[in-house]
Amino acid sequence: MLAAVVLALGLSMDAVAAIAVRGLAATHVRPRDALLSALFVGGAHAITVTAGWQLGEVLGRSFEAYDHWIAFVLLVGLGIRAIVDAARSHGDGYGGTLAAERAFAPRVLAVLAVATSIDGLAAGVTTPLLATPPGVTIAIITATAAVLTFAAAYAGRAIGARVGGRLGFLGGLALCGIGVKILVEHL
Repeated sequence: MLAAVVLALGLSMDAVAAIAVRGLAATHVRPRDALLSALFVGGAHAITVTAGWQLGEVLGRSFEAYDHWIAFVLLVGLGIRAIVDAARSHGDGYGGTLAAERAFAPRVLAVLAVATSIDGLAAGVTTPLLATPPGVTIAIITATAAVLTFAAAYAGRAIGARVGGRLGFLGGLALCGIGVKILVEHL
């Protein structure tokens, strides 16, 4: 069981950081925003880990060769978009922050969820090797990702409220950094 929890925490960290960045860039976080974040990220992790488990022998090895490039492109693309949005919002009274509707737009959350859960395909291949049954492992991963990202949305906003300033730039740089981190870890 401990191995499943450690795997869940490891798989969740990139998503937690990405959602915290969205909270950091938002003017406020509504319960709906945190819940959508949790649903998208938890759901994406459930799907990718299950797919990795089911298709691991067929796709696992070949997908591992380029999954990090997909995550890199998606996260750096979102990061650059956040930087551009921050540059365009100069003087709008938000100091580089976004309305919650934009910061937690479903299409943005979908891209973040996919980009930060792609490693779940590779991790899914290992689920039968753990002492915990694969279904239980997938449930632990899903729940961990959902709970942590729910909290991350609020934590990011709390940090943003204290720091203020041009957070869109910092958030964009952070997303780019997460993308580069994923790429470097796999090369």
